[in-house]
Amino acid sequence: MVSSYLVLALAIALEVLADVVLEYSRGFTVVVPSVLTLVLFVSSIVLFSRVLLTINLSVAYATWSVAGILATTAASLFIFHDKVTVAGAFGIVFLVVGVILVNLNASAGPSL
Repeated sequence: MVSSYLVLALAIALEVLADVVLEYSRGFTVVVPSVLTLVLFVSSIVLFSRVLLTINLSVAYATWSVAGILATTAASLFIFHDKVTVAGAFGIVFLVVGVILVNLNASAGPSL
């Protein structure tokens, strides 16, 4: 199970890298970043599909989504000097809390 989370972390890292490179593709008008973006996204999806063999979809996708949002937001702050509003920061906090609840629920056992 630990190795599945390491593969999930790699899938997230590739997806975030793809998001950053996508910014350099200028709407898929610059060839090298455009091709690299596609390769990174496909690689991320392939790894994510492998993760789903051992981690429930709801847990894996929630974790991937929020970790991706956090990392992409951090990258956009540091690389592109984007800004996050107070409302945006609260939204991100709520997403993180939601993923924690999803993960706790998944480990609690059967329900509905």
